[in-house]
Amino acid sequence: MRTLMDGWLNPCSMPTLVECVPNFSEGRDESIIRAITDAMMVVDGVTLLDVDMGADFNRTVVTIVGPPESVLEAAIIGTKIAIESIDMTNHTGEHARMGAVDVVPFIPISGVSMSDCVELSIRYAEHVSSEFSLPVYLYAESARMNGRIRLPDIRKGEYEGLSTKITDPEWAPDFGPAEFKPTMGATASGARNILIAYNVNLDTDNKGLANIIAGKLRTSGVLKRDDSGNKIIGSDGNALRIPGRFQALQAAGWMYNEETAQVSMNLLDYSLTGLHTVTEAIREEAALLGLSITAGELVGLVPLNALMDAGRFYNDDSASTNQGVVVNSAISGLQLDILDSFIPENRIIEWAAGVN
Repeated sequence: MRTLMDGWLNPCSMPTLVECVPNFSEGRDESIIRAITDAMMVVDGVTLLDVDMGADFNRTVVTIVGPPESVLEAAIIGTKIAIESIDMTNHTGEHARMGAVDVVPFIPISGVSMSDCVELSIRYAEHVSSEFSLPVYLYAESARMNGRIRLPDIRKGEYEGLSTKITDPEWAPDFGPAEFKPTMGATASGARNILIAYNVNLDTDNKGLANIIAGKLRTSGVLKRDDSGNKIIGSDGNALRIPGRFQALQAAGWMYNEETAQVSMNLLDYSLTGLHTVTEAIREEAALLGLSITAGELVGLVPLNALMDAGRFYNDDSASTNQGVVVNSAISGLQLDILDSFIPENRIIEWAAGVN
């Protein structure tokens, strides 16, 4: 019998898995969130990976994974319960939001393409707009207009400005009525790559040094300055920047605790910028400052392939096909077991979903 650690050596047998991360505008009433997640879990094949409730934001981020059709069905069911249970006319919170079901992204994990997830987001939008009269905007890879690629652009004005915005012909929803729905607001749905939140700790309490490293690595780089330290402005009126070393990477200096600074990152596309790639770059930049890496930290779950890529780099036997061995090489090389135990069966999306 094949085990989780044996994995899928034949690409043709790779399971089809999609992750969906709906954001619900309720982070204080556990009974509402429980009703939503319980309804979603009725769908066969869907696994609930995480429920992150935030009282200050008054938002809950739910993470589910499963076969595409099952995940789509669960997302629709969750939407139904949410718009029946959440009244946006009474909603307050720190997080930018525009609807009871604020955003529903579909993310390819295994055996599924980005275009497949775009199609899922469109089918989701068609269904909920038709059945619930819910206005839906398409964003990210599903966007049909350049001005709707970025979620912050769609959310601009938030719920409070939606009554005016949605009636503007330029901001008519992609699906559903171009009218303000006070209790439910509007929803954004789309397809995007998985985001990996990854931090690397340093043997210093100087956040500024971590920021220097982050500025050299992140895609946006740092501001270009003259000899006096003033920003250099380009002919278009915008400040010029020195690009960072990597694509699809967000990074900043942060504090893990009072004694430990870290480079805190979001890897927006691990196929372009991998875990081992940024780790070794941080090691290199840290050495120039007389620093060393002390630990790595993954926040949330991670796709199997992201760890396999790192494991192949750190594994002395580059030809090894044993997933358990390669994953353990990644854990050791990235130092993921220093701050806390790292249990692959709980932290790798495919394995946590019970696919074996």
